[in-house]
Amino acid sequence: MTEWIYFIHPPRDDFAATMTDDEKAVWARHFERLQRLLADGQLILAGPTLGRINTGVAVFEASDEDAAQQVMAADPAISSGYARGELRPFRVSLLRGRD
Repeated sequence: MTEWIYFIHPPRDDFAATMTDDEKAVWARHFERLQRLLADGQLILAGPTLGRINTGVAVFEASDEDAAQQVMAADPAISSGYARGELRPFRVSLLRGRD
């Protein structure tokens, strides 16, 4: 397994403070999916940047780039069109609790 990161670019600045009800529903499904990936051991970490620009990040493991692309594409925030995903290879070099 290799590590990957995808950035979740929301549709506008101040997104967290200005979400519509439809967007909130999609983001709830997005969060539930991340919880499942974490429980399955695939997700390493995830969360949003705070402040005016709320870019999200998800670091996870996948067997190859195609599998990583599928993980990102299946994110409800991205598949709904409410956010744009950006995938990159990643290496967790230092992590508290990991040798």
